Amino acid sequence: MLERYKTLAGPGIKEIVIKKSRFIGHARPVASEDEAIAFIEEIKKQHWNATHNCSAYMIGERDEIQKQSDDGEPSGTAGKPILEVIKNQQLKNVAIVVTRYFGGIMLGAGGLIRAYTDGAVVGIEAAQPIVKVLHREIIVEVDYTWYGKLENEFHQRGLRLGGTEFTDKVTITCLPEEPEAERFTAWLTDFTQGQAAIVQGEAQYFILGR
Repeated sequence: MLERYKTLAGPGIKEIVIKKSRFIGHARPVASEDEAIAFIEEIKKQHWNATHNCSAYMIGERDEIQKQSDDGEPSGTAGKPILEVIKNQQLKNVAIVVTRYFGGIMLGAGGLIRAYTDGAVVGIEAAQPIVKVLHREIIVEVDYTWYGKLENEFHQRGLRLGGTEFTDKVTITCLPEEPEAERFTAWLTDFTQGQAAIVQGEAQYFILGR
């Protein structure tokens, strides 16, 4: 799993007008190629009467899946520019559709490339790029005498926390970033003088800064 990657917060839509043609950028995060294809088909159904619904998507930790479609525009003037925007913004697991309603003025190859580039960019902006960071659950069980000390230390460190359970002991779910998990566990063992029961849990992504 990647330690961190850039993607989109959710679906986004924004329209721009270039020489009387309407370009509507639709962008959203996708977890699989099937989800990307379903999204593209959904937009095509919504805009069945559009002149073109050009698209691109890129999926996988190493961008293994990359597809594009000019949907009737001259080859290389629509799908490729959209895909290049995804690459240039270093986004992962993203699908984009730029819908065009022709306004009567020809744009030429260069104009089309710029228009579809701009359509992809505004769609991405509307979908709000975010960075996801991989964290590791470290589940700590301690006696109540340690709780206040640990709570203070975690607060000073700015540590992300999950839930806290109070039974005969206190169980705290800590969420350090993945690269720091082993070091954090070693520090925790030392800080509690070996009196904490520590279990490593699942890895999960959280949005940076939230």
